[in-house]
Amino acid sequence: MSEMSGSEVETPESGQTPNHLMRNLGIAAAVLYAVVSLYFLADMHGRVVALEKTQQANTVAIKDQGQRFGRELKATNETLGSRLGLTQQELQHSIAARTSSLERQQRAAEERLEQEHKQAYTQVSGEVAGVKTEVGSARTDIASARADLEATRLKLERAIGDLNVQSGLIAHTRDDLDYLKHRGDRNYYEFTLRKGAHPTPVSTISLQLKKADQKKSRFLLNVIADDRTIEKKDRTVSEPLQFVTGRDRNLYELVVMSVDKDKVTGYLSTPKSAPQPGGVQ
Repeated sequence: MSEMSGSEVETPESGQTPNHLMRNLGIAAAVLYAVVSLYFLADMHGRVVALEKTQQANTVAIKDQGQRFGRELKATNETLGSRLGLTQQELQHSIAARTSSLERQQRAAEERLEQEHKQAYTQVSGEVAGVKTEVGSARTDIASARADLEATRLKLERAIGDLNVQSGLIAHTRDDLDYLKHRGDRNYYEFTLRKGAHPTPVSTISLQLKKADQKKSRFLLNVIADDRTIEKKDRTVSEPLQFVTGRDRNLYELVVMSVDKDKVTGYLSTPKSAPQPGGVQ
């Protein structure tokens, strides 16, 4: 029994002692750990190598991309510079063209204004010449009118009225009468008398035509003045018919200038001192 307790007891199943089994298990575990560690170290190394390769590749890619971007940027700058130069040239060309166009327009405007000025001057000169011609013609007309007026004055006659009183100038026409009116020596009143009409007021008297003979230029009329009727019978054209009227015994003179079928026209001449129509005789 003592010999059995002093020596290792071997199991019948394994033929190994427990201590030997534990040592083998420890060795196996160490080997396994070493193997796993080596595997993980190898895997980690592989990953590190792959990561370094990836980093190198990325560095190369970044470098290439930077170089490509630099080339593209340079090309872009060159393109922009070229385009800017072209734009400046176009701008200068546009400014030059616009300036040239404005200068042409200014010259055209100046030429047009000068042409219009010449035309206006020519027109004004023509109008001035026309006015001078008209003034000359007017002067000629005035001289002719003066000559006609003088001729009219010379045609006026002095006559003895039916009262054997020296008459003033006798008007034979309307122009003669206008001349006498402008002289201002006497008052003149025109009239038209129709046969069969009521007495017609003329100045401060009334006249009434009784007969008219156009062929013989003779007539008969009544003069109503101072509440009495004076008959002027069988009288002729341009014959001065005279009568006195009013408180001052003013000499009135009546002249018939034309005789028609049933009417006569003429004028009444009164002194400047005679009463005016509507006044007291």
